[in-house]
Amino acid sequence: MIKVLIIEDEIPARKKLKRFLEQLNESITIVCEIGTIEEAISFLGSKPIVDLILSDIELQDGNAFEIYTKVKVTCPIIFTTAYNQFLMDAFESNGIEYLLKPFSFERFKKAWNKFIVLRKSNGSENDLVTKLNQIINQPSEVKTTKKRFTINTSKEMYFLETEAILFFTTEEGVVFAIDKHSKKHLLTQTTLKEIEEVLDSSKFFRINRSDLVNKNHIVKIEKYSKNSLAVKLSGYEKHLVTSQSNTKAFRDWIEE
Repeated sequence: MIKVLIIEDEIPARKKLKRFLEQLNESITIVCEIGTIEEAISFLGSKPIVDLILSDIELQDGNAFEIYTKVKVTCPIIFTTAYNQFLMDAFESNGIEYLLKPFSFERFKKAWNKFIVLRKSNGSENDLVTKLNQIINQPSEVKTTKKRFTINTSKEMYFLETEAILFFTTEEGVVFAIDKHSKKHLLTQTTLKEIEEVLDSSKFFRINRSDLVNKNHIVKIEKYSKNSLAVKLSGYEKHLVTSQSNTKAFRDWIEE
């Protein structure tokens, strides 16, 4: 029996993972489903028997890598996320695969097969290093990016070029695109994750749970607090603030 732990804060994503696990036709049991860093640290701190962790990265209360710095994890981890800027961090945290959402069952099965190969190798250090190097050196998946968004109003339908958008933001569960004139455009998408999946990650970065910024419109970055930065965008009066969990990754991304 293979014991799997799921760390994912979105219910639809959890259901998808469980459905994919059922399709594998393997002897699998899900030992726990967790949605926060606090819960994960508490659960893993009790030293349960876990063969594999399926882990999202951005959770309700921060970045999942915090879990693996506070609790020693010896089993492999397959990261399932909409963020590709955490690739190297993933492989430094027992990661054996990094699946970018949305991913298919076929892609998931390839990741699972790597876990099975690693499991059969009895976890020897040499085998682990060799397999991780093979994974890291594999070419990343090609991702189609969205060039413009369709805006629907009660009177008309018009188009907004992606490159003209300063940032995307959510307000009370509604998603808006803010253009270079600071005008807000109501989008049909319901979450920022849904938008991230169709954007070029080298140009757009989610600096916190509510704001996704366009690198081409960033004009200045200042220190906001000990672990946060204030981001100034061209033509926009207010500044946006990075979350503590995303600040380090944002610094690395902005210099690429």
